[in-house]
Amino acid sequence: MPRNALSFRRRLPILLASTALLAGCTNMDRPMTAAAPPAAESPSPSTVPAGANPMLATWTGPYSGVPPWDKMDPELFPDAFTKGMAETRAQVQAVIDNPAAPTFENTHVPMMLAGDTMERVSALWGVQTSNKSNERVEDIDAEWSPKLTTFYTELFLDPKLFARYKAVYDARQTSGLDAQQMRIVERSYDEMVRDGANLSPADKSKLVAMNSKLESLFSAFSSKLLGDEKLYTFVTEKAELAGLDAGFVASLAAAAEANGKPGQWAIKNTRSSAQPVLQNASNRALREKVYKAFVNRGDNGNANDTNATIAEILALRQQRAELLGFPTHANYRMADTMAKTPANAMGLMMNVWPAAVARVKEEVADMQAIADADAKAGKGPKITIEPWDYRFYSEKVRKDKYDLDESEVKPYLQLDKLVEGMFWSAGQLYDMGFRENTGMIPVFDPKVRTFEVYNLKTNENIGVFYLDNFARDGKRSGAWMTTYRSQQKLGGERNVLASNNNNFTEAAKGEPTLISLDDASTLFHEFGHGIHFLLYDINYPALAGVPRDFVEYPSQVNENWLMTPEVLSKFATHYKTGEPMPQALLDKIEASGKFNQGFETVEYLSSAIVDMKLHDRKVPPTDIDKFERETLAEMGMPREIVMRHRLPQFAHLFSSDAYSAGYYSYLWSETMDADTWAAFEEAGGPWDRTVADKFRTLLLMTGNETDRADAYRAFRGRDPDVSALLKKRGFPTE
Repeated sequence: MPRNALSFRRRLPILLASTALLAGCTNMDRPMTAAAPPAAESPSPSTVPAGANPMLATWTGPYSGVPPWDKMDPELFPDAFTKGMAETRAQVQAVIDNPAAPTFENTHVPMMLAGDTMERVSALWGVQTSNKSNERVEDIDAEWSPKLTTFYTELFLDPKLFARYKAVYDARQTSGLDAQQMRIVERSYDEMVRDGANLSPADKSKLVAMNSKLESLFSAFSSKLLGDEKLYTFVTEKAELAGLDAGFVASLAAAAEANGKPGQWAIKNTRSSAQPVLQNASNRALREKVYKAFVNRGDNGNANDTNATIAEILALRQQRAELLGFPTHANYRMADTMAKTPANAMGLMMNVWPAAVARVKEEVADMQAIADADAKAGKGPKITIEPWDYRFYSEKVRKDKYDLDESEVKPYLQLDKLVEGMFWSAGQLYDMGFRENTGMIPVFDPKVRTFEVYNLKTNENIGVFYLDNFARDGKRSGAWMTTYRSQQKLGGERNVLASNNNNFTEAAKGEPTLISLDDASTLFHEFGHGIHFLLYDINYPALAGVPRDFVEYPSQVNENWLMTPEVLSKFATHYKTGEPMPQALLDKIEASGKFNQGFETVEYLSSAIVDMKLHDRKVPPTDIDKFERETLAEMGMPREIVMRHRLPQFAHLFSSDAYSAGYYSYLWSETMDADTWAAFEEAGGPWDRTVADKFRTLLLMTGNETDRADAYRAFRGRDPDVSALLKKRGFPTE
């Protein structure tokens, strides 16, 4: 997910409620933003001498400067926030105080160039909170997040600043603006109005208080969820781990030793650790124990319980929406999306839901038949398939139907080789080259790898790619992408500093890390976000941020290249023999391509539908568990599946506003993804450069310079066709 706090310069004209650009992710955390208190407040006790704070310094070194990760210290940030925000305030005030009549050049341009220091500080703080957190970081974040929201909300609600934007907007038809400038002027004005610029002073004060309180609640939610994700399930007998591969078991032993329990095995309460157990452990009691710990994160009635926090967030969101003139929070959040309205998003989801539920019933019947046969043959007790059985028995069905066993595939999925494969595919499609330069520039963890990105034809530098692959304490769960510096031409060309962040379980020392097909898809997914931002070629940073329901599109398209014969034959090589994956195994994988799509679709789509129903209502629920339970029952949720993200741990929704009433966007984007892949297939194959060039120039390079729906029509000649998605998942298209 690009998890880049839309910077001051890119988010213009408004940065309310710390909205972040996050993308492509199995999970997400809070926005990477930072702020200072009003100038009248006393300085933080951790303030350092003026000029001595490396968090404020202009980045130096190669590639137009790189972040000083080696100098990062949580105690430096309060001072950095204070000074950075003071600089930003002065830059905005200079625009407000300009005596000349407002124009695009003297209003929009300097505002887009403002906030350079705070952009750097925010990038550093984002890594501190997402990749290198601890209790002190959480305390600082809890203190400063509300201050930042108050600062930015008040700054952008300044009536004198809005007056300048309005003056440029009112004169837009006669001031000689080009198409991009016109788009900026109109979108900026509309966004400022939508976010409260026309409110009365009293209502603006209410909005400031709401946004500040929401930011405190987002921070509290994130801290509680991280608390539950730090927990482990400890196993004392190795026999309980039967079915798990040796490399994974070794990593669990290393985790236990690191937690002071040598001779045991520690399963962390995160998806990357829980999923292999649910999929492969033959010990049903262990699967149930790990499953319940994982799905009940944030819902245990203890200090980390998030239900009350969520109820407060929902109430405040609805109050804010009504204050801003919207019937619901969903209407407010969707005003600037491709879908436009909750009804349009629900229409797409309900077009897919019935077929997905029907497929789940077929999948459960197949699994139950195998479980019954095992019981009859004396291989275990008679059981009814439960949620902690689904992944385990689906693997049995896969083997039975396709003679394909995940354990047969995994030895060919070496993480480092697949990284080579994703770089190779980007070179074939977009002329992007990657030269490893690990050790030549600072990193925030010793295991982060870095790569110089360049154009294969011209050798011109594009940027730097940071790859942080492994789970560790203090790193939030899931996977995401971010940029530490984004491309723009205004003010001088800036190259890109992009980062992919995963949570794979690292192999024991001296062994290669092997990952599952699901993890391999995640690797290519996040890299798709990286490609998108590395290929940007835009002038104005105000046209950088794409709509929420477009964000996941480039990353979902990129997943497709993982399973191409060219990538698998070159890079899916056995970790011991070095031999490529045999054709017979490739054929099995291809034949099973639509396998388990009922589960995959229902797990995700139930979360997206519940999200929309939660936010498209005038009276928010107060009993969160009850709402989730009753909504799923009304939808006909299969009892054998749990939502991919239950509400008490749904960080997409409650660690910021970013994905609230927006989780549908994965399906919206996947509809375009399936239709785009069909374009490659119609042209003769996945490596067709004519289609790739059109995809790159019309959709990847252009940010939000034109309406994304119009850009898609220019690419495909029409709107996306949902039948391509249904076909891809093996669902009926009629």
